[in-house]
Amino acid sequence: MAHSEIDAIRALLGSKPRPVGWAERRQRLDEVGSTWPMASDVECEPVDCAGVAGEWSIAPGSDTSRVLLYFHGGGYCSGSIVSHRRLVTEAGRAARTRTLAIDYRRAPEHPYPAAHEDALTAWHFLRKQGIAAASIAVGGDSAGGNLTLGLLDRLRAASEELPACIWLVSPWTDLTMSGRTLLTKDAIDPLIRKAYLAELANAYAPPPIDRRDPLISPLFADLTGFPPALIQVGSAETLLADATRLAEAAGAADVDVTLQIWPHMIHAWPVWNAKLEDGRRALACAGQFIKSHIR
Repeated sequence: MAHSEIDAIRALLGSKPRPVGWAERRQRLDEVGSTWPMASDVECEPVDCAGVAGEWSIAPGSDTSRVLLYFHGGGYCSGSIVSHRRLVTEAGRAARTRTLAIDYRRAPEHPYPAAHEDALTAWHFLRKQGIAAASIAVGGDSAGGNLTLGLLDRLRAASEELPACIWLVSPWTDLTMSGRTLLTKDAIDPLIRKAYLAELANAYAPPPIDRRDPLISPLFADLTGFPPALIQVGSAETLLADATRLAEAAGAADVDVTLQIWPHMIHAWPVWNAKLEDGRRALACAGQFIKSHIR
């Protein structure tokens, strides 16, 4: 069944090929990401996070004092609260927390460091609500995973408290694009190609920005002192090596890290959890991980 379900998602993506313009790409990701809407029992509410747009969500039985702060993927250029609403709200259900999804500014209109500034603003907004750092998990997929790591780097540099744990799905950690699976998985990944990543990187971190900067490519960051991390990645991803190398670097820095490689899964597969059992299973694993660390 897993093969037939992921094949159906591949077919969905293939039926809506990626267009050229940024506006069209954003519309396409919103469409494919929200093919199946969020569950009817989830409550959502827009929120102004000190000038950054966000959305609260809560599923029945969740603890309002605990929060999953989530940054969507989309290569820093697309993706939104809309495209990732089903993923975020079901992750909150699994973790039994409220969620706060963030619509950070996107490139090329707002290149680095705009998204980082918005992530930090969202974090400070949460803390000013009286929510303890130990009661917050931070997560993100793809570029959102990159942004999660960048937020931790900035918090540590400022000697601020770090969240209880982080959850990374298909993280894009190396904008120099040196991972070997960009080549070895190219024929089976339906979403991410090296040339496409280069286009995104040029929009987000144009020359002369050094893409080995740890805030651009957190694979090269000092991860010492980071909280427990769950990294989930699919075996069919060109970004597989971005995840495995990050896990190795985190382990070498004595971070409590769990790496899960999901057979046959594609980039950010939990987005389609409504019709993908492995997407639901991945969210259940993430929920258990968050519940085991958050207080």
